[in-house]
Amino acid sequence: MKIPLAILFLLCVTNSFSQEKELRFYIEKAQTNSPLLNDLSNQIKSNAIDSLITKASYKPQVTGNLLANYAPNYNGFGYDNAITNGQSVSGLVGINQKIMSKNRINTQAETFKLLKEGLVLNKKIAFKDLNKTIVSQYISASGNQEQIVYNQKILELLKSESQILKKLTQNSIYKQTDYLIFLSTVQHQELQVLSLKQQYQNDLGLLNYLSGENDTTFVRLKNPKITLKSLKNNEKFVFLKQFEIDSLKIQNQNKLIDNNYKPTAALLGDAGYLSSFASQGYKNFGLSVGFGLSIPIYDGGQKALQHQKNEIALATNLGYKTNFNKQYQQQLTMLHLKLQQTFATEKQLHSQLQISEALIEADKKLLVSGDAQITDFVIAITTIIAINNTISQNKINQLQLINEINYWNSND
Repeated sequence: MKIPLAILFLLCVTNSFSQEKELRFYIEKAQTNSPLLNDLSNQIKSNAIDSLITKASYKPQVTGNLLANYAPNYNGFGYDNAITNGQSVSGLVGINQKIMSKNRINTQAETFKLLKEGLVLNKKIAFKDLNKTIVSQYISASGNQEQIVYNQKILELLKSESQILKKLTQNSIYKQTDYLIFLSTVQHQELQVLSLKQQYQNDLGLLNYLSGENDTTFVRLKNPKITLKSLKNNEKFVFLKQFEIDSLKIQNQNKLIDNNYKPTAALLGDAGYLSSFASQGYKNFGLSVGFGLSIPIYDGGQKALQHQKNEIALATNLGYKTNFNKQYQQQLTMLHLKLQQTFATEKQLHSQLQISEALIEADKKLLVSGDAQITDFVIAITTIIAINNTISQNKINQLQLINEINYWNSND
């Protein structure tokens, strides 16, 4: 008989996990399987090839051309022989060498350099986005795993006490109704554990999905070691660098515009065979050289208008940068404030937990002698479960906040 996947999962979690995995495993898998990172890597390679293609265009361009032409003329009817020569054959190898100024070459090289820097930056941000997503899901899954372990221990405690209370109830020390209330609490805890295990199954499945892995293995997650990070003294903030690159791209566009309005020159030449066969066609082998020069004179003021557009783009970029700086500082302040709140909450919760644990231990001893009420013990158990679940959730929130701060406050 085939065992349903959900039941198989519960059996695996209840007994033992087949293996243990850590956060780094999922991050590396996600980076390896990410089509976006692969796309950006290929774009960087493609940009390097485009740069080489442009450099190749600076070299002499050699072409071979072959043309045979015949224009018949009969009794004066046909194309004018003065124009067509009646027939002609040409087989020429032509060469065209652009004369490029050092400034124009450097500006073009800067264009590709800035494109590469933009792509590298986009890839770095994509890394950060992907890592943040994986870490966030790992925190959720591992936090849920901790809740399973704790609630399972509470369930075992309740089942152990249930056997003791059953005998005491049979000996009429406790009422049957009180014992049934306790059994109801045990069953509710069983349902809670089942719900947490199912949630862990979903969390683990989503973690594998985000990592690009088709893995249904039930594993135990190691506790994530996540600490606050900060920029090194010589590092530039990755998000601010985007504005810097955009500004440099606009300045580079201004240089390209100026270069387009400078004279362009080229050396021309060809060699080969060119003849109309009018006379002594066998002598019509030769060569020719030439020089081409293009000088822009007037375009209706387009150059000035293009520069104006770029000035507007620079102002817009500066505005976005200024606004980002303000929001960035505000966001980090709020995140750090929330993080400090979780530390304060954690301290208070652990203080409450110590009291509740002491109460549980006292009630356990009193129950054996019949000097405590079952309902009081149930209330104490319910309270300590609630406190521990709150502690677990507070810890998850704490790690999520650290993950968020690291995203904005480091280049890793």
